[in-house]
Order: sequence, then structure tokens, then C-alpha cells
Amino acid sequence: MEYYENKLVRRGSVERRDYQVSLARQAASENCIVVLPTGLGKTAVALQVICEYMQKGGGGALLLAPTRVLANQHHKFLAENVLLDDIVLITGEDPIGRRRKLWPSSIVCATPEIARNDMERGISDPAQFALVVFDEAHRAVGDYAYCGIARRLPPSARMMGMTATLPSEREKATEILVALRAASVAQRTEESEDVRPYVRDTATQWIRVQLPGELKAIQALLKLALEERYSELKGNGVGVPGQMSLSGLLKLRPFVLAKKKAAARPLFTAIRVHYALNILEAHGVTPFLKFCERARKKGGAGARHLFEEDPNFTRALQLARSARERGVEHPKIPRLRGLLEGLRGKALVFSSYRDSVDTIHRHLAESGIRAGILIGKSGESGLKQRKQIEAVQKFRDGEYSVLIATRVGEEGLDISEVNLVVFYDNVPSSIRFVQRRGRTGRHDAGRLAVLIAEDTIDEAYYWIGRRKIESARSMGSRMTRALEGGRVQTALGDFA
Repeated sequence: MEYYENKLVRRGSVERRDYQVSLARQAASENCIVVLPTGLGKTAVALQVICEYMQKGGGGALLLAPTRVLANQHHKFLAENVLLDDIVLITGEDPIGRRRKLWPSSIVCATPEIARNDMERGISDPAQFALVVFDEAHRAVGDYAYCGIARRLPPSARMMGMTATLPSEREKATEILVALRAASVAQRTEESEDVRPYVRDTATQWIRVQLPGELKAIQALLKLALEERYSELKGNGVGVPGQMSLSGLLKLRPFVLAKKKAAARPLFTAIRVHYALNILEAHGVTPFLKFCERARKKGGAGARHLFEEDPNFTRALQLARSARERGVEHPKIPRLRGLLEGLRGKALVFSSYRDSVDTIHRHLAESGIRAGILIGKSGESGLKQRKQIEAVQKFRDGEYSVLIATRVGEEGLDISEVNLVVFYDNVPSSIRFVQRRGRTGRHDAGRLAVLIAEDTIDEAYYWIGRRKIESARSMGSRMTRALEGGRVQTALGDFA
């Protein structure tokens, strides 16, 4: 094995790979978005660019990551391999006095919200950074903190974005390039000649399940409640197609609130019912009932009528409570147990919904499977930074053979020994699919199992995801052509 050599890097610590060196060289020469599949060493590319800038002098380096767990992981990697004493980690859990002392360090790893907020407070000076690395750069859209940080950086600052894949939508990809003032896209895929020797096969298994009679009866009642709201919306002059998606309903909100206020009650009730239906179909009885409990307490337009007077919805709740008492949950649970029982190695199970994570954990524990939980920090049941890091470390150390994670586990976690990744639910996002899948097959052949409930939102998301993945695969080359043709540069000029 060859090792990367630099006077700031500990000898024999970082493997040298030609594609990483090439990507780093491009990122050091101009503002650049590095697109590299998960598990192929984006952090090693960042290390090389950081050391290049540290040797030049004239400013520090800031490496931003969207979660505390990921920021901590980057800090640990740099501290172990870079021969500098002042490599620090800054998150919102650090008191303001401590942060004030840490910001002038040579290399800072931080979460974006605290970096942006401290820049606004004047605690951190954007001009101190010669290089800023934006990990999971696909987040640099809308009002996300990455965009605010980039606007505050001086023109002389080098910006480097890192992501496993660009969005499948051209508008979003362009927005990222504009926000980070990118002059180029440096991309490798799993098919690239210099990458292929480092890629391990991942066998994908699509596992279809059918909803039992109890869940189908609840599903039918929820669809009737939804159809009633669609009729009310049409009666109020709001056009609704027969099979409107949740995202379609959400897009109607500005129009209804501005021009069709009489339709607000059926619209917001329809959104509530659609959320409940999706959760029932993909996650089961207990997450459905917990969602309904919270929605009822929260109230809002049409909530009292829905939970107390709507015959279809109230009957659906009665059937769900009865099913839970009889131990009915979701057919995915026994299929998941079958995948995990007798597994040699470790498995990551992804679910988008926190209540589902709790339900899965309870059932696995009852089966004697050693499982841990990795969820975000928000809410009363959230995990703070220390607990998140502790859960990942226990998984690495083998104390847990299974880690059940929400989205916080999708981005960047370096757990090389994962043999199996399970999608408990499907996601209509090429980015999230690629991130989830990339958690396995890093050093040895991996397995991916995707659970799909037939005739549900799972199937719809499956087909949406397939289309988006195909589009995302070519987005890097399309953006490169746009940059070369000056189309993105025009937008950059408007941005500046």
C-alpha cells in the first residue's frame, strides 16, 4: 500500500489513491464541488486540500458537517492524521465563552448552524478562513446555514463542497453551485477507471410484503376520509386530481391561504390524513397511533372534527387500537427479524420516522437481538451529541450488532464493518438512497435489503426514487457542461 505524503500528515497513516489526489488538486485550484460515492474517501480528499492550504499559510481551514456526530468524526480523523496541535471541534453544546477561544484555531470542525450564528454574533470572523469545506454540500439550498456562511466569506476564500451525489433536479444542482460559487464539478463514479479497484459489490434484495386484513381495513377508511376532503376542496374551487400526493397538497398551501381561505380547513385536514396514511402503510399501527395522538393534541384547522366526528377516521382509530391490543403491527417486522437473526456481522436499519425506530427496537429486543438507536437531538426523546457518539461507538465495538437510525445516520458515518443495510421504508430521494446504500460494501461485499409494502406509499416512492437516481447519475456531467458553457457563471455573477 502507498501512503499520501505531506509534511503535515503523519507518515503511513493515510492511503494514497490517485483519484483522491486528482480531486484534491482540482479542489485546491478553484472553488469546486467534489462528487464521490460514499465510502471512497471524501474526508481524505478534504485532508489533502486542507494541508495544502495550511502549508501556504495566510488563514485557517473550516470543515463544516451537518450533524454533531459527523463533525466529531471529521475532527477525530484530522486530529489523528494531521500534525497540528490546534485542531478543534465546535458545536452548539459548547458554551459561548469556550467557542470564542476555539474559533481562532488553525483547523476548525463545526456544525453549520453554530458557525453561521457565531459569524452573525461577531464571535467568529469569516475572513480568518482561507479554506472552507462544506460536507454534504447538497444541503446548500434555500435558507440552510451553508448558504448564509458562504455569503459571509470574502472573495479570496477557497470553497470546497463534498457530496456523494448531486440532486436529480437541475434547478437544485444549479442552486448549490451558485451558493458555493463553484467554478467546477470534480466527479468520480463507481465506474470510473481509477475508482473501480476500490469498489466492493453490493447485492440488492427487494423484499415485498402485503398488508394484512386489519391494516387494509384501516387504509381503506383513511382513503375515504381523504376523498371527502378532496370533494370539499373541489367544492371550494381548488382543483385536486384523483391521486394527489402529499407534496402536491403541501404546495397548495400558499394559494389557498392567499386566495381560497374557505378551503383551508379541508386542505389542512387532508394533509393531516395523508401523513397518517403514509405512516400506517410504511411503518405500522403503533407509529400511526402515536402520530394521531400528537396531531390531536396540537389541534389546528379541522382537527376536532376529524378526531371526534369524522366517521371514517374515528373508525380507523378504533380498528388501529384493537389491532395493537392483539399484537398486530406491520408485516415488515417479522421479515426484518428474519434478515437479522443469525446474521454474521453488523446491520444498519434505516427508518425515516422516529416512532418507527422505537417500535423496531422494541421488537428486536424482544427477539434477543442486540440493537441500538441513533436519532437526532430534537424533542424530549432526542439524543444529544454525547449519546449519538456513544451509540455509534458501541456499534463499532460490537456491543450492538444492529443500529437503527433515522436520517442522522445516513450522512457520512464511517462504520466500515457493516455487512447489511436495510431500508425499512423507501425514500423518494436519490441523495438519501445513495447515502443509505453507501453505508455497506466499504471494504468487503455488502448487502442491501429494501422492504416494500405492496399497494402503498412504499411502491410510489420506489418508482420515484428509481427515476431520480437515473437522473442524478448524469447530473455532474450536465453541470460541468453548464459551467463550461457559461450558464452557471451568469448566475454566479448575479449572486456576486
